Amino acid sequence: MIKKSALLTFFILCIFSFSSGQNHTFKGNKAILSAEIDSIIQSQIDLDKIPGAVIIVEKDGKVIHNKAYGYAAKYDYNHKLLIPAEKMTAGHLFDIASLTKVVGTTTSIMLLADRGQISVDDAVGKYIPAFNSGEKKNITIRHLLTHTAGLHEWYPLYYLCSDRNETYKLIGNLPLMFPVGQQRKYSDLGFVILGEIIEIVSGMSLEKFMSQNVFVPLGMNNTTYNPLSSGKSFKIAATSHGNPYEKRMCHDSTLGFRIREIDPGQWNGWRTYTLKGEVNDGNAWYACKGVSGAAGLFSTAADLQKLVDMLMAKGKVGPEQFISSKTIDTFLTKDKFSNGLGWMMDPENSFMKNGPAGTFGHTGFTGTSISIVPSENISVILLINRQNTGLSGTGDYYNVNSVRLPVFKSVLKYLN
Repeated sequence: MIKKSALLTFFILCIFSFSSGQNHTFKGNKAILSAEIDSIIQSQIDLDKIPGAVIIVEKDGKVIHNKAYGYAAKYDYNHKLLIPAEKMTAGHLFDIASLTKVVGTTTSIMLLADRGQISVDDAVGKYIPAFNSGEKKNITIRHLLTHTAGLHEWYPLYYLCSDRNETYKLIGNLPLMFPVGQQRKYSDLGFVILGEIIEIVSGMSLEKFMSQNVFVPLGMNNTTYNPLSSGKSFKIAATSHGNPYEKRMCHDSTLGFRIREIDPGQWNGWRTYTLKGEVNDGNAWYACKGVSGAAGLFSTAADLQKLVDMLMAKGKVGPEQFISSKTIDTFLTKDKFSNGLGWMMDPENSFMKNGPAGTFGHTGFTGTSISIVPSENISVILLINRQNTGLSGTGDYYNVNSVRLPVFKSVLKYLN
């Protein structure tokens, strides 16, 4: 007859053996995943498709993979190799481009809504008189957040504006291009107006509100507009050599961005140097002095992870509730176009295609992206300075979804 103590010992050993096996499997998957990510990213660097990248993969609040690759600056304005090229580090700031929309602007709108200072279903005309007539009076903050307000998808604001006030006025005076609420047409202009609402409601400049209410409380000490004038010394990844693609958007009608009432030759303030610490987006730089609700923020992967961790924790930062879980749920509930408020949630999005239900994320034109899978407690922050390689022979920048999607799929494969 086996004694009870022997049975207990045997039972404990079995549990230990089983858990050790699970842990060994996880460690093995982690190692395979890291090697696979290395291969995906490094192959693109070796092929000169991208200069460099920084990635953070996290699961269950723990960093699984955090690494810098390639170069922060590889080519000069004349597309000659820099000697030496500047090595990428995990601490480099990136121009996060349209990630500004979710990292800065959407989070700010979340906070104002959470505090009862606005409602996402408020009419925009409640705050901005120019939106209080005609079809525009039907536009709500929700419409702006979901890109369904019917505004221009893009407009070269800098042809007519040289500061934020002029920019706000111009957008308010522009006619609508589509029926309000009837279709999703991704628009930078809507997020510029959200920035104006943040300023009006808070009584603070956009950059000051974000700094004091988002970045400082979350410990995002390396997230800022206009880093070159911030008074801090940063390592910054280089982006484009001037604004060649945006110049094409103004001059080349085959791209579909030409505005009929704008003469492409009436403005010629294009930058003729490699951008490093100046926002790439022309409307943010030329028309808004580097500060816009649509673009302009610079940040590091580690700083972005702090915001992502807050969202993954349903608004909590440590023991504190930074944003209520109710507000988080409101912003991360799909609309009829399968997207959230600010955040993309449509599983057809090519950078997180076929992600599990509830997956959300966003991309930036410079090559940045965030993908979050709440059901698996997984996040992927991938920052690529794709523009520093220059335009391809067809006049386009390399499509980094060929990097984003394989990384995303590998993460789900080995960590779910």
